[in-house]
Amino acid sequence: MTCSGCAVKVTYEMQQIDSVSSVTVDLFTEQVTIESERKIDIAEVTTALEPYPKYKASELALDTEIGPALNRIHWRTYWPLILIGIFVSAVSAGITWRTDGTATTWMECFMSGFFLIFSFFKLLDIQGFAASYQSYDLMAKVLPAYGFVYPFLEFSLGMAWAIEGGTFCVALSTVILMGFSAIGVITAVTRKQNIQCACLGTAFNLPMSTVTIIEDLIMVGMAGALLIP
Repeated sequence: MTCSGCAVKVTYEMQQIDSVSSVTVDLFTEQVTIESERKIDIAEVTTALEPYPKYKASELALDTEIGPALNRIHWRTYWPLILIGIFVSAVSAGITWRTDGTATTWMECFMSGFFLIFSFFKLLDIQGFAASYQSYDLMAKVLPAYGFVYPFLEFSLGMAWAIEGGTFCVALSTVILMGFSAIGVITAVTRKQNIQCACLGTAFNLPMSTVTIIEDLIMVGMAGALLIP
């Protein structure tokens, strides 16, 4: 498996297996995690993949090094998200240094960059994002069309932070949008649902975890701080 297209194909075929409740594909390790109500035999997986002969299934061999290996996979999996955070922080710091040098300016630049970059990745495959987002967001579950609107809301907030800055209206809108989104994420994580995080659309296969919760709550906290006089 080499791309998000591969992940979508494999995920779809695995979901057709009886009793499968969730499927997570990790492109970095080329591993698929299946959660089901019963034990899934490797033969069933092989049969499900018959429409795509280039994909071969084999069981994961466990060894005593599984702990360190999982730790390495964790950081490697979230590296795109970490790298984006580093770049946005660096650019925000540069702009702040050339202007008034205040923490408020840095936060405004960071929020703008964050929303613009994340909306960009979602808009690359808006249909795939909407489908993934619907699996855990409370609003998207009730109103599927919300998944198609959400990237544009993020883009609008990105532009608002760039043009208007941290005004009361912009900051409050951010708290409401990200706060509500965080509720769905927290619910999915606490229920231990093994699903894909849609924060970077389908460009990267990031698993839903506490990292996603922290990401949302940081944005809520930064915007909330600007609401305090």
